[in-house]
Parts: sequence; structure tokens; C-alpha cells
Amino acid sequence: MAKIKDALVLTVITLIAGFLLGGVYELTKDPIAQQQIEANAKAYQAVLPNAVEFRSEDALAGKVAVAEGILGQSDLAVEQVTIDTAVYAYDGAGNFAGLVVEATSKDGYGGAITLAVGIQEQEAGPAVTGIDFLEINETAGLGMKATEPAFKEQFQNKQVEHFELTKDGATEEYQVDALSGATRTSNAVTNAVNGALYFAREAALRQ
Repeated sequence: MAKIKDALVLTVITLIAGFLLGGVYELTKDPIAQQQIEANAKAYQAVLPNAVEFRSEDALAGKVAVAEGILGQSDLAVEQVTIDTAVYAYDGAGNFAGLVVEATSKDGYGGAITLAVGIQEQEAGPAVTGIDFLEINETAGLGMKATEPAFKEQFQNKQVEHFELTKDGATEEYQVDALSGATRTSNAVTNAVNGALYFAREAALRQ
């Protein structure tokens, strides 16, 4: 009898603890999300210059939660890409200015590479407005050159279905020149951008 009583008490305590933790999570998830937005606001504004406000909205968070399945439907090489978060952006007049997607490629030479990718809806489809790095640990003088304007600007203000890496010199709008001696880094970045663009087109910018 005592054992049954102890088990019941333990069950009640566990249920109460679970309820309290759930309540704490609900109270703190929005402030935590906002803190993350504020921490990355500089990068967000760099990739979407006409935006002044960034919001994490429940509908968009729901789409991020199923992003793995969405990317799984793509025929692009994005198996090692995850969508970490996404925020809607608004200009000074409160008009919708675009979307910022945080995408991570796990296939960098020095580990994971995380990008902020700015995306705007245009008549012909989503266009990448720019990229910036939130995490990168590649080799100095080689892969780290991905953070320099000469490489990043290859993605800037481009309306394409997807980007393709080339070692022969970019001649098309969708082509990206690989960094000399850092093809793996270049490929990881390109895949992350493609993942963000595909997610925006197939989910985030759909009503």
C-alpha cells in the first residue's frame, strides 16, 4: 500500500512539474525569440537594407518547424541544410519588406556555416537581396574569404530559381564563382542559400 501511495505522489509531482515547465516555456518563448532577433538585427539589416523591424510570427514559426520535410522535397543538394529560423521584415511605414531566413549548412570544411539570407517577393518570384554570416569557422585565407564582399555579392539582388557553383568563371546570373582552394566552403554556402530560397518559395512566402 505504501508503495502505491509513493508512486501516486511521485506521479502527481511529475505532472505538476511538467505543467509548470510548460507554463514557463510559454511565458518565455516569445521574449527569447525577440532577444535572438535583436542579437542578429545587424545581419538582418545588412541582407535586407530597407527593413527596420523584424518579427517572429507564429504562422512562420510553424513553417520553420516543418522545414526539414519541405527541403526533403527539393531536388537540390540541400540534405545537409537546416532552416533554423525565419522572420518577416517591415519598412519604416510598416509595409512588408521581405523575409530573413537563417539557414545552416553542416557541410563546411571547418564545421557548420550559418547564414542570414534576405529574400524579397518579386513578380518573377523570390529574389535574394543579400547574405551575411552568423557562424563560420573556415580556414583563414581560404574558406574565410567567403565572408568578403567579393564572394557574398555574387548572391546579392539575384532573382533565380537556384544558384550553381562553378570553377570556370560565372557567366550566368545563377552561377557563383567558387573560392580558389575552398570549393567545399563555397559549396556549403551555396547550398545554404539554395535551401533558404527554396524554403521561402515553397513555404514562407505562401499564404
